[in-house]
Amino acid sequence: MALNVFGENLECCCNDPMTGFYRNGSCDTGPQDQGMHTVCVEITESFLESSAKAGNDLSTAMPEYNFPGLKEGDRWCLCLYRWVEAYDNGFAPRVYLKGTHITALEHLDLETLSEFSLDDDQSEA
Repeated sequence: MALNVFGENLECCCNDPMTGFYRNGSCDTGPQDQGMHTVCVEITESFLESSAKAGNDLSTAMPEYNFPGLKEGDRWCLCLYRWVEAYDNGFAPRVYLKGTHITALEHLDLETLSEFSLDDDQSEA
């Protein structure tokens, strides 16, 4: 069983839309996941706009990649480096820590992630 940033069993990020590198609802990762889709976030409009301006359009569906396109309020397993980029540029989305893979801590500290925690606000989407 994969672990979250608390060292506990990794919880589901979201099943609607179905997320995760493996499209199983979990931000689990493995050797094939070079983008490290490990951070479970709640999408915001400002994040989508800023991401699109940076060349990463996440709101347009791409069925060939089993990607539905995202809208505000969706939960999604975001690439670790995309979250860091958003953080550095002031538009980081909030993070569901119980659904965020422990490997995120190899590049971010729990204190920083906790500043964006939505764990107390919601359970599984």
